[in-house]
Amino acid sequence: MEKLQKKYIIAIDGPSATGKSVTAKLLSKELSITYVDTGAMYRACAYYFITNNIEINEENANKYIKDIDIKLNYFEGSIVIILNNVDVTAKIRTPEMSMGASNISKIGCVRDRLVDMQRKMGENTSLVMDGRDIGSVVFPNADLKVYLDADSKVRAVRRKKDLEKTGQICSLEEVEKEMQQRDFQDMNRENSPLIKVEDAILIDTTYMSVKEVAEYMMTLLRDNYIII
Repeated sequence: MEKLQKKYIIAIDGPSATGKSVTAKLLSKELSITYVDTGAMYRACAYYFITNNIEINEENANKYIKDIDIKLNYFEGSIVIILNNVDVTAKIRTPEMSMGASNISKIGCVRDRLVDMQRKMGENTSLVMDGRDIGSVVFPNADLKVYLDADSKVRAVRRKKDLEKTGQICSLEEVEKEMQQRDFQDMNRENSPLIKVEDAILIDTTYMSVKEVAEYMMTLLRDNYIII
């Protein structure tokens, strides 16, 4: 197993269904470092609002954000999302929570709270973190930044398969429309929009397997002397 020479931060950004999370998990396992799924944190916030029938807006966010506690635990190699001491891992992977996460991530106080939590996670340990503003906002000095992208139709097919694994049946057209709407919101929000920063390495995953993407990133880590 390869080792990091010292504490390093690996930032993976990009839109949904480009392979961010699964690639990050593979790297985490290969390098024995912590994996942080920031998208799940925003989904958990959205879940709190939606299930409590609280409208997602700035006024309510300022009022209720202090009542939200999120922990990322690990069990048998899988990440477990704990919201206020309740496991919500399986409940936040729905199109409704995806759009809710996109909506709530536009609100400044929510981003400030979660970014602070994410930065604290990387203070004393090496980690790989994926999301939409990791290289631009959370860790602008990350040791390796990559931006994953893929053809929109391929992404929709991937997303549809993921939803079907959890028992959710949607048409490909519905999935693609939802993804396009979320992409637009994420890329055009005022607070921390989804962008490819100048020093991030673009990886087109359209015709690549998750294993191939992870292997390419391992090569980048070696070439930059981040692992030996």
